[in-house]
Amino acid sequence: MFTGIVQELGKVAAFEPHTAGARLRIRCKQVLGDAQVGASIAVNGTCLTAVILTEDSFAADLAPETLQRTNLGNLKTGAVVNLERPLRANDRLDGHFVLGHVDGTAELLSLEQVGDDNWWLRIRVPEELKRYLVSKGSVAVDGISLTVARVNEDLVEFTIIPHTYDNTTLHDYKPGARLNIEVDILAKHLEKLVSGRSPS
Repeated sequence: MFTGIVQELGKVAAFEPHTAGARLRIRCKQVLGDAQVGASIAVNGTCLTAVILTEDSFAADLAPETLQRTNLGNLKTGAVVNLERPLRANDRLDGHFVLGHVDGTAELLSLEQVGDDNWWLRIRVPEELKRYLVSKGSVAVDGISLTVARVNEDLVEFTIIPHTYDNTTLHDYKPGARLNIEVDILAKHLEKLVSGRSPS
């Protein structure tokens, strides 16, 4: 389990497509502090298992489902990614509960400065996810815990504070970029309990 508080920006050192899936190698430092082979590390909000560790990098295998559902298959060598290690049982929960199980990708529509180094982010979410997003609710966007400022059908908007802009990949994005989205798991459980329908 994660919190959506990005701990480090890593760089893609290699992306190796396989017949089914791929292997991704990320150059980083901080998230490797106490990592062992088999450790979980969230990359752009996607929980991956480290299968190879070095002093300054880790490698993880990407399943076909991961490539289909997330933006990791679009990564190129040198791309910057958001990284987070899992939450410890005695840690503060500074963001919100994030599982690292990406529900789909959204399209970045705009990221505009609104003054004092604050920014306004607008994204378009897939039709099947919009019912889980509410004003002042939480959502993980590329692994970043954000609070929804406004929802209008499939258009979702957020205020981005200077710290978040400077310390995540948001400052690298351009309109049209695909962003990983993980909605609040509590909303999906509530939907299933109330409607008897299995969430997607």
